Amino acid sequence: MIEEAIGQLTPIVGTTKALASVGADRATWYRKHRQSPVPERPERIATPQPRALTPVERKEIKRTLESNEFVDEAPASVYAKLLDQGTYLASVSTMYRVLHEHDEVRERRRQATHPAHKKPELIATEPNSVWSWDITKLHGPEKWTYFYLYVILDIYSRYAVGWMLARAERAELSKRLIGESIAKQGVTKDQLTIHSDRGSPMIAKGVAHLLADLGVTKSLSRPHVSNDNPFSESQFRTFKYRPDFPDRFGSFEDAQAHCARFFTWYNDDHRHSGIGLHTPADVHYGRAEAIREQRGVVLLDAYAKHPERFVRKIPSAPALPAVAWINQPEEAANSLNQ
Repeated sequence: MIEEAIGQLTPIVGTTKALASVGADRATWYRKHRQSPVPERPERIATPQPRALTPVERKEIKRTLESNEFVDEAPASVYAKLLDQGTYLASVSTMYRVLHEHDEVRERRRQATHPAHKKPELIATEPNSVWSWDITKLHGPEKWTYFYLYVILDIYSRYAVGWMLARAERAELSKRLIGESIAKQGVTKDQLTIHSDRGSPMIAKGVAHLLADLGVTKSLSRPHVSNDNPFSESQFRTFKYRPDFPDRFGSFEDAQAHCARFFTWYNDDHRHSGIGLHTPADVHYGRAEAIREQRGVVLLDAYAKHPERFVRKIPSAPALPAVAWINQPEEAANSLNQ
C-alpha cells in the first residue's frame, strides 16, 4: 500500500517528498530499489553516417598511406603532398582514424635499431684481475677552469694502482697512464680486465688498441646507467668528501700536491670498510691476512681479561672479502643466499 502511494506521488512531487509524506525511510527505500534488477535497455541500432567513406575509399586511403612513397610520412604531410598532386582522398583526421582502425597510429618512420647493451658482470677474486678507471673534474682557480684527475682502481683491493692529474681530458693521457700502471704492477697478458664508463677517452681507438696489444680485456658500462662503475664512483666520493678538500684549487701545482697527499693516505693509511678495515695496500700486496690474525690475537686477549664485556660471542676481526663484483649475476646471488 505504501509503495503504491510512493509510486503515485513520485512523478508529481519527486521521490524525496513522496517518501517524507508517507513517513518512509529514504535509506531503506533506495537500498531496496538498488537491489532490484535493472530492466534491460533495448539494443541501439547504429544508423549509418551518410557522409561516411565507403569501404573501398577507406582501403584506398590505407593503401596510399602504406605505399613506399608515403610510408615514412605523417598523415598531414601525405595530405599536403596529395593536394600538390591534384588529389584529395580525405581529411587529415580521417587518415588518422583509418590508421587507428588498423593499430598504426604510432611512429611510422623507419627507425634505427640498436641492440640492447649487455650488462657488465665482472668478478675479482684476487688483485690485478679487474681494474676500474674513471676521470673526474676538479675546479681550478677561476670559473670554468678545471683540472682532470685520472684514477685506476683495483676493485678487489681498492688500491689505486695509478693516478694522474692533467689539464685536459685526452685519450693519449689515458693510454700513458694505463700502460705505466700495467707495467708497474707486472700484469701479464690475458690476466686483466679494465672497466670504465663510455666517456670519449675510454672508448677512443687508441686506448682500445693499447689494451688489445697488452692482452687486456675491455669492459664498458651501459649507456646512462650510473651504477655500472660503482668502485670508481665510491672512490671519487671519498676523495671529494675529505675535510681538506677545497671548493677550488689555487693552481695546478696545488691540486697535484693535494692529490699526492690523498692517494698516499688512501692507499697506505685508510682503513676501508669494504675490505675488512684493512688498508688497500695491505690487501693488494698480501699483508692483510697476517694483520687480521694479529688483530684476532688482540681480541682474544681482551676477551680472556673481560669475557663479561662480550655478551653475544667471542670477538673476531672482520673477514676479508672473498670476491668483488661489478653487477653480481643472479645465480651467484641466489647461491650465496641459500
